[in-house]
Amino acid sequence: MTVESINHLPSDKEFYLFQQLILDKLGIFLPLQKKALLSNRLWKRLRECDLNSYQDYYRLIVDKKGEAELHVALELVTTNETYFFREQKHFDYMEQSIFPMFRNGSKLRVWSAAASTGEEPYSIAMMLADKCQSNWELECSDVNNTVIEQARRGVYPESRIRNIPQHYLHRFCRKGIGPQDGFVRVTQDLRDRVNFFTLNLHYDFPDIGKFDLVFLRNVLIYFENDTKEKVLERIAKVLNPNGVLFVGHSESLHGVTQRFAPIKPAIYRLVN
Repeated sequence: MTVESINHLPSDKEFYLFQQLILDKLGIFLPLQKKALLSNRLWKRLRECDLNSYQDYYRLIVDKKGEAELHVALELVTTNETYFFREQKHFDYMEQSIFPMFRNGSKLRVWSAAASTGEEPYSIAMMLADKCQSNWELECSDVNNTVIEQARRGVYPESRIRNIPQHYLHRFCRKGIGPQDGFVRVTQDLRDRVNFFTLNLHYDFPDIGKFDLVFLRNVLIYFENDTKEKVLERIAKVLNPNGVLFVGHSESLHGVTQRFAPIKPAIYRLVN
C-alpha cells in the first residue's frame, strides 16, 4: 500500500456510496476492510479529474453525463490478478478425465468466464491445441474491456511466463526483439483460435451457446450468496448435460446451490 493511498482513504460514508454502486453494477461486494483497495484503485483517477473528494467523484460517475467515467471507475476497481497454468490440478483433470471423452471426433466447447488479461485462456488453449488438435472452441469473457484488449494482444513480460511448460513455451510463444525485448507473444495461430468478448456475469447472458467446460475461477469469492446463486444458475443454463465447472480453490458451492455436485476439489459437475 502506498503512502498516498493511506493519506487519502475515503470516509465510511463515501465508501458505502461506492460499495453500493459496485454491488449494483458488478454484483461484487466490497467490505469496509477494502477501503484501502478502493483508494489504491481510484485516488489517482480522482485527482486526474481535478476532484478533491470521493463524494465529488461519485457524483460525477452517477450523473448521466459521466457514463464514460463510470466505465473507467468500474474497470479500475475490477481485480485482475492471474497467471499462466494457475491451479495446475485443474489442467491435470482436463488431461486425464475430460480429453479422453472427446477423442471420438466430437467438438469440445470451453468458456473462460473471467478471462482477465488472458493468462488463463491461453493456458487452456495451449492444452486444447496439444491434446484435442483442431476439434475445440474457446470463448473467453471479462467485465473489464481494457483487460480483454490486453488479452487479445497476447503480449506478456518474461517474468509472467515461468509456469508455462517448456514444450508449450517453444510451440506457442515467441520472444520479442528490439523494443519488445523482455516480452513474449502468444503465436498468431493460437490467438486466432481464441475469441474474447466483454460480458458482465451480474446480468443475463447473451446467446453464447452451450459449453462442456466453464472456468469461473476466483470470481465467486467477491459475490454474496444471493448473487452467487443467480450467477451459477446462469452458468448452469449454458452447460451441456454433465458439463463441468471449475472454480477457485478458495471457493465452494456448498450451501449456495444444488445445481452442481462436487467431483474433485474446486471441480463440479452439472446435476441434470
